[in-house]
Amino acid sequence: MNTIEEKLNHLNDLVINGKLIEAFDLYYGENVAMQENSLPPTVGKEENRKRELQFLSDVTDFRKAEVVSLAANDTVSYVTWSFDYTHKEWGIRNYTQVSVQHWKDGKIEKEQFFYGS
Repeated sequence: MNTIEEKLNHLNDLVINGKLIEAFDLYYGENVAMQENSLPPTVGKEENRKRELQFLSDVTDFRKAEVVSLAANDTVSYVTWSFDYTHKEWGIRNYTQVSVQHWKDGKIEKEQFFYGS
């Protein structure tokens, strides 16, 4: 897989098949900054890995992750996702999210998620 689009498609396939941590370990850089809407970003692979693991442990029923659309060039990609799951604190969540990734040396160095509250 040489292009960002090929890597993005593989990453998305992993997410759809419930392999979020495998996707994270494979495609995210050591200094990755991940940001929810306009909240301050979480910086560093280890801190973001902990955040991802916490999220996954709080999901009680994961029904769907589906790619609605995507685009990529040599440094930036975006994916529009449709999610449906139950979270132990937030309850049933069924929403659309746009994820924007900035790539460097074949890894995501920054990702921001945009979704309604």
